[in-house]
Amino acid sequence: MAETSSTPPPTGVPASLMELVGRHAREVDRDARFPTESMAALRRNGYLGYLVPAEYGGMGGSLNGLVSDAKDLAGACMSTALIWAMHCQQVDCLVRHAGPDLKSEVLPRIASGEIYLASVTTGTGGGHLMSVDDSLTGAPDGNLLALGRTAPVVTGGEYADAFLVTMQDDTDHSGHGVSLIYASRADLTIRRVGEWNPLGMRATASGALRLDGTVRRDRLVGQPGRFREVSHDSMIPLGHLAWSACWLGAAQKAFSGLLHQIGKTIRVDRGSPLVQERIARIRVDLELVNAYLRRTCEEIESQRDRGQSPNRPDLHIHLNTLKIAASELTFRAVDRMVQLAGLAVGYSADAPIPLERVFRDLRSAALNYSNDRLLTATGILSLADRSVRLL
Repeated sequence: MAETSSTPPPTGVPASLMELVGRHAREVDRDARFPTESMAALRRNGYLGYLVPAEYGGMGGSLNGLVSDAKDLAGACMSTALIWAMHCQQVDCLVRHAGPDLKSEVLPRIASGEIYLASVTTGTGGGHLMSVDDSLTGAPDGNLLALGRTAPVVTGGEYADAFLVTMQDDTDHSGHGVSLIYASRADLTIRRVGEWNPLGMRATASGALRLDGTVRRDRLVGQPGRFREVSHDSMIPLGHLAWSACWLGAAQKAFSGLLHQIGKTIRVDRGSPLVQERIARIRVDLELVNAYLRRTCEEIESQRDRGQSPNRPDLHIHLNTLKIAASELTFRAVDRMVQLAGLAVGYSADAPIPLERVFRDLRSAALNYSNDRLLTATGILSLADRSVRLL
């Protein structure tokens, strides 16, 4: 059972947990393997239930707390932080949109550390959430659904205990209705259909999978064919907030390490105006991301506190802007750190600060739900928000 069930959420990730996560970061990156030790520690300490309400035995954490803890974990190991953050994203979907029976059955098990959730929302045609080629098919008695799904990217999928899977709705013949369904690993046959040997984010184990099985209809999360509502209310806001927090946390910790190494392994003149300007530009980028992240988080929490969904053009624009700005500015900041640290420290995998690893990890940020797609969407949304309601 989780050590922190039914207790108030902690004010930060314990130092011992941070130390353990950081201890394995270089190894899991080098070997491109799932961070089993770190995830086991998160299970033991109740962190899989961070967003599970206290009534189900979870921490009952807030979005602001999630952002803070994701930043901390990413400073130790960005792959671990992203795996945890995406798990929390799926938990939020269950908390806000699952039926009462599914909640009562699953949420306590998540809170106890028994269930790690993975997301199967990427289609073979790309990363668009609402584009799914595979369809649910109903059994003759109407109670069971046959699930067959191929996904090119499933973060931590081979290690997950259950999945939230998007499928074409079996009752919708227009091609636009998508459903979200909870599927336990015990109900599925899982087959790897692609290897995972990327430039960065190597420890996320995000290879392609094929899932086949049968699930009950009461495993639907939200209304049949209406995943768009779940996505706008939960999956997209949590994704952009949590991803941005991970990217910022990794860049922030790298910058702190760089500042501590100036005058030691990094031989630059602290009194040089050029060095001072480069340091200042790094700091400005991180400050801007942090401020926009916090303000967006407050806006989404405020909407939730009022019982409102963030399904408005201006709120979509703010979330898209956060993801675009966080992915681009944190990568730019680390690129500048590499330039300032030089070849021996900034470009070496054996340097005392992991700039080389963070640089590779952050290169994925603009590709993780493509910035090009979000910019196009933001342009369309901007035409609908003629009052230009800025954050």
